[in-house]
Amino acid sequence: MPLPRLPRIRNLAPSRWVSSILPMAAGLALIGLLSACGHNYYPAKGDNDPHPGVRRAHSLPIHGIDVSRHQGNIDWRAVAQAGTRFAYIKATDGGDYLDPNFRTNWEQSRAAGIPRGAYHFVYWCRPAHEQVAWFAANVPAEPDALPPVLDLEWNNGSSCKHSLTREEVLEKVRVLLAGMEAHTGKVPVIYTDINFHRDVLEGVALDNPMWLRSTAAEPHERFSNRPFTFWQYTQTGTVPGIRTEVDRNAWFGSESDWIQFFITGCDPRTYYRLASQGRCAPLK
Repeated sequence: MPLPRLPRIRNLAPSRWVSSILPMAAGLALIGLLSACGHNYYPAKGDNDPHPGVRRAHSLPIHGIDVSRHQGNIDWRAVAQAGTRFAYIKATDGGDYLDPNFRTNWEQSRAAGIPRGAYHFVYWCRPAHEQVAWFAANVPAEPDALPPVLDLEWNNGSSCKHSLTREEVLEKVRVLLAGMEAHTGKVPVIYTDINFHRDVLEGVALDNPMWLRSTAAEPHERFSNRPFTFWQYTQTGTVPGIRTEVDRNAWFGSESDWIQFFITGCDPRTYYRLASQGRCAPLK
């Protein structure tokens, strides 16, 4: 059951979009050349409970983190010096919760030169339009930000005991994706885990880059016919500048793939199709 194609609403003219991010893109290219000089891309980082099933993640050259208030006060310059290539930062939850560390993390990660994006955690007992409005009110639409993330998981452990059907869940997802794209001008990334994907998303055609959580096996072993763009491969990672354990993530492709994603806001594998719909920034 494919979700309907969504209209593209861009906040900046393409020329402003590209000129505003090219300086950082040039910096990314330099960092990539330096990273490629060694086989161990991130020797300063670790994992308190590594799983052999995800060892292939370490052969991928582009790694990053996702954080929230649970990581406390972060030394973003130390995080950057450890080679962190991207950070996704918890922003909003439902229709009335703002992560208390969001604004500090948002500004300090940017000041440290780390490409960063914001994520919204869906609360299934809250109307989708209220959640979109809350996200838009609290997350700035900045041209150098990564595409936003819609975090799709069941609200296990919360007071939310929804009675939505699968079709109603998918409609809520469609509204949330459309609203986040309209606000930021970028195709949102979908983060999901094995359970939610099995229950709702399996078999659904999606234009969105997929960020898949799989901490004991490679994503293709857990997610049927769903290529990943980002792979969350551990929740017990260690990174200089962060006192707690932190989620570590890997990008699917090469250095040039990553730079194209940063410039255009679209996964290189779907770029030409989505660019023809006006949903990606131009490459030149």
